[in-house]
Amino acid sequence: MATLNKKQKLFIVRSLAVFNTPQETVVLVKEEFNTDVTRQQVETYDPTKRAGKDLSAEFKAEFEATRKDFLAKPETIPIANLAVRLQRLENQYQKHSKNRVAALNILRQAAEDVGGKYTNKTQLTGAGGDPLNPEPVTHVVATPEQIRQVLNELEGKY
Repeated sequence: MATLNKKQKLFIVRSLAVFNTPQETVVLVKEEFNTDVTRQQVETYDPTKRAGKDLSAEFKAEFEATRKDFLAKPETIPIANLAVRLQRLENQYQKHSKNRVAALNILRQAAEDVGGKYTNKTQLTGAGGDPLNPEPVTHVVATPEQIRQVLNELEGKY
């Protein structure tokens, strides 16, 4: 088991806090610090796992803060941005434009994305985009005699 310094430990805690798997974190530690760690060693820095139950309060606090920030700001993830998704779809379209089936699927995907198909937003409007029931409507029940009387009065005025 590798001996880690505080910087490496914080890197592991933060990596796990943003939902990287222990194996992904092992690879990231190797790339960043050229240090070999095991998945089991990495798991000891995840307070949500049984192996991380004895993690120090400092690292637990860092884990919680990093996870809270990560979950609170999905717009920091590039693919969560519509412009980024459309740019990537454009790149795929350019690459596969000669393949009609793939090109049509990419165009359909882009149209659905722009049209809001993949959102959970719902907007209810009336005819012409007006708000539903803009004015209170009162329903009056009238007898046929009352209706004839009102019609006769209206005919007499005009």
